Amino acid sequence: MKALVTGGAGFIGSSLVDCLIERGGEVRVIDNLSAGSLDNLGRWEGDPRLSFVKGDLLDRGTVIDALDGCDVLYHLAANPEVRASRASPEEHFRQNVEATHRLLEAVRVAGGVKLLVFASSSTVYGEADVVPTPEDYGLLKPISHYGASKLAAEALVSAYASIYGFRSVIFRLANIVGPRSSHGVIYDFVNKLRGNQRELEVLGDGSQSKSYLYVEDCVRGMLLGAEKASERVEVLNLGSGDRVSVVEIAGIVVEEMGVKGCEVHLTGGVDGGRGWAGDVKIMLLDCSRLRSMGWVSRLSSAEAVRMTARALAKG
Repeated sequence: MKALVTGGAGFIGSSLVDCLIERGGEVRVIDNLSAGSLDNLGRWEGDPRLSFVKGDLLDRGTVIDALDGCDVLYHLAANPEVRASRASPEEHFRQNVEATHRLLEAVRVAGGVKLLVFASSSTVYGEADVVPTPEDYGLLKPISHYGASKLAAEALVSAYASIYGFRSVIFRLANIVGPRSSHGVIYDFVNKLRGNQRELEVLGDGSQSKSYLYVEDCVRGMLLGAEKASERVEVLNLGSGDRVSVVEIAGIVVEEMGVKGCEVHLTGGVDGGRGWAGDVKIMLLDCSRLRSMGWVSRLSSAEAVRMTARALAKG
């Protein structure tokens, strides 16, 4: 089967492309390269199994052309910034909600897609009262623009799949980390230490504790879940079985950077110690549904953080 991967030159998308081609698949990538990089796809340059379209999901004609001949659609293109200071509500709406709607309209018009896999986020749960949080937890009350945009996109995917007869699998992802990551707490800490090795600023009161999943574990989970899911619309959590605090992450990054005598400074945060408005303090997903299909995370949260910090520290 031929797959189209939106955002396929990005962090998670390019890792998914690697795995699909390694398994013998033919892949087409569409990416506007606003966050992704062709370097992430460099190992497949000249390989006939990969084709690349530079284009935006808001351009209907380009998307319809990209869908031609594709049976499976992996939708990973999005603005990934949770912090409101780094992405406006308008940007989240256009890049996460409107772009998803345009993509689904293209799927409706073009036909041919049998399966749509959507990368959603744990942020749709907001501040869950149940931890670990299962897929059937409700009411869903996201506390960030990013989480709200992902929940809206989930609803669109579910509606289009139900009406137009293709299957969809929605993955609610924990914090995904790995060598190609270009945002997030590990990336920020590495860059801060490159600028100042005497002090590392940590946003919040330090009690934030979340699940981190290595990108290879994430991709394996997505492919297995897409294969095993049986419902017309299936929602699956995807994260590690444990969590790690932001202070522990700071310590790991300091170690992997080889920095001595660095003082970790907590800012105290906002709204009860959050790193920023909209920051979920505690996040751990109940992934028993995906584990029942045969998936298991090979790395713990701390191990995933360490491997990522080590790779980013090497540049």
